[in-house]
Amino acid sequence: MNTSLSWIKAYVPDLDVTAQEYTDAMTLSGTKVEGFEVLDADLEKIVIGQIDKIEKHPDADKLVVCQVNVGTETVQIVTGAKNVFEGAKVPVVLDGGRVAGSHDGKVVEGGIKIKKGKLRGVESFGMMCSIEELGSTTDMYPEAPENGIYIFEEDAVVGSSAIEALGRNDVVFEYEVTSNRVDCFSVVGIAREAAATFRKEFCPPVVAETGNDEDVNDYIKVTVENTELCPRYCARVVKNVKIGPSPRWMQRRLASVGIRPINNLVDITNYVMEEYGQPMHAYDLSTIAGNEIVVKTAKAGEKFVTLDGQEREMDESVLMICDGEKSVGIAGIMGGENSMITDDVQNVLFEAACFDGTNIRKSSKKVGLRTDASGKFEKGLDPNNAKAAIDRACQLIEELGAGEVVGGTVDVYGKEKEPVRVPFDAEKINVMLGTDISEEEMLGYFEKIGLEYDAEAKEVITPTFRHDLFRLADLAEEVARFYGYDNIPTTLPRGEATTGKLSFKLRVEEVARNIAEFCGFSQGMTYSFESPKVFDKLLLPADSKLREAVEIMNPLGEDYSIMRTISLNGMLTSLATNYNRRNKDVRLYELGNIYLPKQLPVTELPEERMQFTLGMYGEGDFFSMKGVVEEFFEKIGMHEKETYDPNAGKTFLHPGRQANIIYGGKVVGYLGEVHPEVADIYGIGTRAYVAVIDMPEVVELATFDRKYEGIAKYPAVTRDISMVVPKEILVGQIEEVIAKEGGAYLESYKLFDLYEGAQIKAGFKSVAYSIVFRAKDKTLEEADVTSAMTKILKALEEMGIELRQ
Repeated sequence: MNTSLSWIKAYVPDLDVTAQEYTDAMTLSGTKVEGFEVLDADLEKIVIGQIDKIEKHPDADKLVVCQVNVGTETVQIVTGAKNVFEGAKVPVVLDGGRVAGSHDGKVVEGGIKIKKGKLRGVESFGMMCSIEELGSTTDMYPEAPENGIYIFEEDAVVGSSAIEALGRNDVVFEYEVTSNRVDCFSVVGIAREAAATFRKEFCPPVVAETGNDEDVNDYIKVTVENTELCPRYCARVVKNVKIGPSPRWMQRRLASVGIRPINNLVDITNYVMEEYGQPMHAYDLSTIAGNEIVVKTAKAGEKFVTLDGQEREMDESVLMICDGEKSVGIAGIMGGENSMITDDVQNVLFEAACFDGTNIRKSSKKVGLRTDASGKFEKGLDPNNAKAAIDRACQLIEELGAGEVVGGTVDVYGKEKEPVRVPFDAEKINVMLGTDISEEEMLGYFEKIGLEYDAEAKEVITPTFRHDLFRLADLAEEVARFYGYDNIPTTLPRGEATTGKLSFKLRVEEVARNIAEFCGFSQGMTYSFESPKVFDKLLLPADSKLREAVEIMNPLGEDYSIMRTISLNGMLTSLATNYNRRNKDVRLYELGNIYLPKQLPVTELPEERMQFTLGMYGEGDFFSMKGVVEEFFEKIGMHEKETYDPNAGKTFLHPGRQANIIYGGKVVGYLGEVHPEVADIYGIGTRAYVAVIDMPEVVELATFDRKYEGIAKYPAVTRDISMVVPKEILVGQIEEVIAKEGGAYLESYKLFDLYEGAQIKAGFKSVAYSIVFRAKDKTLEEADVTSAMTKILKALEEMGIELRQ
């Protein structure tokens, strides 16, 4: 977005700043100025002169000697220009002045200095200038000759500044406008920001609806078939059009922002587009079949010739402007050649509409055509701006005498866009910013940028042209930028984070990392996006709940098309990669989320559950993995004895080497050896082991409270028992009996031998435990230990366990 300083000053009359002051202040207030160009930077001592007399050069047929009145004196200038004549008013650079110039096709920085000298023996005290020597082109000054000296109009004042008369005493600013500030893609929007920034009065154009006593509905009918892609369409008619050049002031403003003046009709639509940020289009009404406009999508394969003479192919998603018989324009992008304005036009149909920005962007790419208009529509314009813009254009038509405006407007407006009301709380804004700004001062900032305040409801009413104001934080940003970011004091952030303390959940996760790394595991990180094929690789049954996954709307591909419901795929893939790269012993862990939908199709966010996943192959086995899990539980205060249920039913684990981890009656995870078939699918050619712990369950059970117990003062008593146990009985069941029947003096127990062989009868195994008893207040007597052991042995015998003889 570009604007000239003079155009901004038209709406902020009291603005008196240098280009650098403007750049710095606007950037700090949120309207970033990328840079600026001083149009007369290389121009000095250039005035309007009048040629009083022209004589032939005595020694050169192609040169003439001119006597030029420059107001304060008459100077002699030798020139080779063919378009000069006596009485012509021309730009003259005096001795010691500078003009823009180039050398070998490159612009000479600082311009070219002009000195008095002789041309073929005749003295010349200056130079008459072409428009190129004044730093512009004939495109921007269409009245200038292609080759020759620029000629001013007769009313030009001799001796006055030629630079000022040409509008070159200006500065053009280039802005980097963010896409959420659509209002700043207009001169009026930038001027509003400038007025608020410099605390000046904002004087926008006063627009009055013009028109004769006729009714526009007698001239044109408008039907919008697709109201989603075209929420508003305004149309007005101008008859008895007079095509001609636009006034100099309009040409200068358009030229300052890089728009080539063409004629009054085209220049008005371009002017309003820059001024209001609302693109407009003009159609020759005589080419509109049936005097009807229909806004609808194109037909598949439809061919259409645009104003640039190019034939383009449409599809059903491209929105078109049609008449009663044919398409006459691509909505929001470019009109058609079949309805273009010619010099013979009599009646003109003006269009100012609001189109869906996303559709315009996609359509622009499909047809391979991007214009200034499409660039603005893509941002999502304010539909309430369309009526003001078309009225402004018709007002200019009448002011410039370019035609007769027909009364009324055809305005097809479906659901009207309403202002957003945002609850206002000055105290909360001060807390956010770390400031102490009064409520009155904040409301003063809001008033400057067009925001209203409902004191009774304590709500700020944001105008529809502000697409970025929805919540209190947005209002806080407005306060900050006009109060001045450089004025906001340095303060410490508030909240729990300033104490330097991790939340309980993060502390548990930190312990998980530490335990894993102490046990030789390296941290990994895998994708949350997965392929539906993962479920088959893990041998999950067709009716498994884990197959119900959240599908991604715009996936990178099928391999990343769903959110994972199980964390094993990434771990097994990582183990397989290491195995195939000949790493012998690998231990990996990951803390990552799985995503479990609450229902399908998804109507709310899925449940995210952190999983502590461990995987390894090489040195170690099922019991090594079990030891890591138990170490983790011990460190986070889960001191009760966890149990293991071998009937876990995990299809991806070895049927005889898997178990659910149960703590306090809840399943908190599982572990086991990877099923050989699954390992083969992933390309792991050795036994691999995994463990998965559901962290939300574990966090609820964890505690970091510790109670100190002193060193034992009394001796312990140890009893060893060796048993013959049926194979189907697990050692965990034996330990449950020992813990339950051991009594108050039981301190610990430990499995120290497990044997199966020829010395043990078939269907049995030998298991040996060391059991330790200790009292805190006395030395145990034999009777105390014997009583506890009797209870233990009796309970074991009831299970079919015999003492080994």
